[in-house]
Amino acid sequence: MTVKSSTATPAPAASPGSAVRTLEVAAAQVADLASVAPPKGTLPARAYLDSTAPRMSLKGVWKFRLHPGIRQAPQDGWQAGGDRPEFGDLPVPSSWPMHGHGTPWYTNVQFPFAVEPPHVPDANPVGDLFVEFEAGPEFFPKALLRFDGIDSAGTVWLNGTLLGTTRGSRLAHEFDVTGVLIPGRNVLAVQVAQFSAASYVEDQDMWWLPGIFRDVTLQARPSEGIDDVFVHADFDHHSGEGILRVEVSRAGEPVAAVVRVPELALELHAGEAHRLPDISPWSAELPRLYDATVSTATAGGAGETVSVQIGFRSIVIEDAQFKVNGQRILLRGVNRHEHHPRLGRVVPREVMESELRLMKQHNINAIRTSHYPPHPDFLALADQLGFYVVLECDLETHGFEEGAWQQNPSADPQWQPALLDRMARTVERDKNHASVIMWSLGNEAGTGGNLAAMSRWTKLRDPSRPIHYEGDWSSAYVDVYSRMYASQAETALIGQGVEPPLDDAGLDARRRAMPFVLCEYVHAMGNGPGGMSEYQDLFHRYPRLMGGFVWEWLEHGITRTGPDGQEYFVYGGDFGEEVHDGNFVTDGLVDANRVPRPGLLDFKKVIEPLSIEVAEDWSAFSVTNRFDFADTSGLEFRYRVEADGGTVDGGRVDVAPVAPRESADVRLPAGLRERAAQATAVLTVHAVLKEESVWAPAGHELAWGQESANVRVAQRPAATAGVEVDGGLLRLGPAEFERTTGQLVRLGGTAVEGFRLLLWRVPTDNDLGAGWDSPDPRPVATQWLDAGLNRMHARLVGISSRPTAGGGEELVVRTRVAPAGKQFGVLANYVWTSDGDSVSLRTTVKPDGSWTNSGRPVPWARIGVELVLKSPTESVEWFGQGPHHSYPDTGQGARLGWHNLPLRDMDVDYVRPQESGARSGVRSAALNLDAGRLTVRGEPFALTVRPYSLGVLDAATHRPDLVPDGRSYMYLDHAVHGVGTAACGPGVLEGYRLEPGEADFSFDFAVTQST
Repeated sequence: MTVKSSTATPAPAASPGSAVRTLEVAAAQVADLASVAPPKGTLPARAYLDSTAPRMSLKGVWKFRLHPGIRQAPQDGWQAGGDRPEFGDLPVPSSWPMHGHGTPWYTNVQFPFAVEPPHVPDANPVGDLFVEFEAGPEFFPKALLRFDGIDSAGTVWLNGTLLGTTRGSRLAHEFDVTGVLIPGRNVLAVQVAQFSAASYVEDQDMWWLPGIFRDVTLQARPSEGIDDVFVHADFDHHSGEGILRVEVSRAGEPVAAVVRVPELALELHAGEAHRLPDISPWSAELPRLYDATVSTATAGGAGETVSVQIGFRSIVIEDAQFKVNGQRILLRGVNRHEHHPRLGRVVPREVMESELRLMKQHNINAIRTSHYPPHPDFLALADQLGFYVVLECDLETHGFEEGAWQQNPSADPQWQPALLDRMARTVERDKNHASVIMWSLGNEAGTGGNLAAMSRWTKLRDPSRPIHYEGDWSSAYVDVYSRMYASQAETALIGQGVEPPLDDAGLDARRRAMPFVLCEYVHAMGNGPGGMSEYQDLFHRYPRLMGGFVWEWLEHGITRTGPDGQEYFVYGGDFGEEVHDGNFVTDGLVDANRVPRPGLLDFKKVIEPLSIEVAEDWSAFSVTNRFDFADTSGLEFRYRVEADGGTVDGGRVDVAPVAPRESADVRLPAGLRERAAQATAVLTVHAVLKEESVWAPAGHELAWGQESANVRVAQRPAATAGVEVDGGLLRLGPAEFERTTGQLVRLGGTAVEGFRLLLWRVPTDNDLGAGWDSPDPRPVATQWLDAGLNRMHARLVGISSRPTAGGGEELVVRTRVAPAGKQFGVLANYVWTSDGDSVSLRTTVKPDGSWTNSGRPVPWARIGVELVLKSPTESVEWFGQGPHHSYPDTGQGARLGWHNLPLRDMDVDYVRPQESGARSGVRSAALNLDAGRLTVRGEPFALTVRPYSLGVLDAATHRPDLVPDGRSYMYLDHAVHGVGTAACGPGVLEGYRLEPGEADFSFDFAVTQST
């Protein structure tokens, strides 16, 4: 493509009466934006085809100007191009707010304008874009223009001729330019409005970002070419045969064409059905594809050949199970939006490929395209890499929920043509992809006859795939029962088929015959999600449950650079939006740069396709193959023994292939445990790729299991030191205390600026949510604040010393800790002892008073102590779970072992700062301080170390707010409240809640001075 600055003459000056005509034109444009009709002038929807016909990308630098609204857009003949200094440069594809033209706007459910369909606000940014290009002889006599994505409404001209309009931001639109395209210089002009009537059905949970954000292509159309291809590639799992039939059409009529599959030595005519023996079927685990061509090639060169990749597979629903190729499958899925932190809606192909490989590397096998069709290249990658895809129509009307769904387009007949058009464009574009296993009518669009009509059309057009839609729980026009965020308890009832019945007995019986999918669950916002293992256990237990899709894969943070030059992410409200939904847009398993969060590492473990259980005596391990189709022949099993932080043994273990859904017991080399002697040791068995895959290198780990030995409770140092009085201080071994308060002020050469009992934590995003299943409607963070857990203060009850059995003394500091205005508190006693070199602390906690607030029980966030050290920490070492953080209901992917991280990596850089960074199951740890080395030992505890205070963390709204102050803040927790997924969905499960109760825990401290 040649893109150049135009030297055409400017438009002529306005003539008398032009102002009136301009007003008339503006009124017509306003009315057009308020039209609920389908797009105008577009060609019928068809498959996205890889063709030999010439094509030219029109990506590049276009000319652009922006207006505050359609009424302010001048009618100055700009569509003719020319030298127009009022236009600047803008890359296409792009989202123009990401290039300094206006700003992004984030809402989840609410519309960013008054809800008065089909009208849109006057404050409606409108962009004029044009590009000049040279069309060669290969594009004549017939050609078309294709737009793969314009948000939200485009009006298209070529050489000043109006071609039509686009409606459906994430849908393809093609225009016939035959007779309009001319040899040589052409001008393509597009006027894009941010909002239109279509915005009422595009209320997806994401940034509102206008622009031409996907490819624009000029395509030649041979006179004997192929308009559309529909590949039907079924698989008979009983006989192992593939059944192939290919429909080929032009202008809606069948066309004679030849289908060739070289690998199968197959050549057949379009429209014929052919049975093929010994076919290798396609599945997400074994994504077998056959290259094929479909050709109408003629001697005169007027024909066309298109290439397709064929995956033979069947889908049936029987016995309330979802089956592919005759086998019930389990979806280990994520919801995926398209977002880039610097480009907005534009996702470069290399980024798309890298994130799909990252999904495969973390055992993900399914994707729901929330909530619109993805870039057309996406499905080819899904076919090749192996994913089950629920392909969703570009439809969501969630903003009508607040008004009790009045005027909802899903139930308004005047919207039906537009919604049917959206469904057709969704199905037709991607119908040839084996990865697509269900069509989804849309998301959170209420109920109504238009949805039923979309389902009927889809079943007629493609009866081979089931229909999905979550918003109507009666499931009258779908094939699977789908829910969002159903609790583990409710999911268990559904899995057993004993959920509460529908009022309509017929619909109830129909729904109970359906498999169940959680199209959204375990909301991955901030620290979390908790409770994943409990869901996965249910998926394995009940065949009716077909798995689910985590909300969501990707955070939608937008990059901003701070005063120090460091980049960070911003969210809703950071662009001055009038209404917005804050950081609810940053809720993913990976951040906006596709860097994994701890939740992804845990999810990988939860959904791992192999279960590996190591025998307690280390003599063997069992492996259960949870794949649906693949055996373990492509895997290698390795083991590693670590003792006191070093590897002492390791190697490979030969394992005969384990068939899908089968188990085997495998012997390990003799004497592994004995080789560890009496040292603390950990044995880990890994399953890794034997050879390089298209999505991971050889040696990539899929699953693992562990067992430990000689992990003992550390012996407390003998209490042999006495308490010494030195002026205003009390000394006990390496520790010093204020004489009048008993407050710890020094450990060895390290000053201690703070020591206190803590029952509160800075809230996570999930703490700030109200769990859907909670008896208390208040978020747990609100419960903590209402009870004053964040403002508890200690009152000294007494200080005393008493002799110990070892000849020393113990220092006893008795306190009552309570918030102002409350009658409840805790009695916290600290008993300090020393052997002269180290110091030990035993803490006892006992609730005092009735821990209820407004008649409801008050939960606690933690039971632990905070030490503030007047020395920065450089790195942290520990033996426990790691290397990433873990909480009572998370951390499935954390491993027992010896870990060492710089302090900066102990934190998790969540977009909105919050509680994070705890390492659980810790038995020993060391902080490498500027002033020396502080070691801590104790019964399993949770360790958190930060360079800033709880107050700073609590006040922070973005990462740059977290400024180290030269101190070390260490938290040693005996018990911790879980995190759950209450940001959207269930709260913390019963077994992970921390209720008020007595506690007794101990730590030993030793300090080595810097030399």
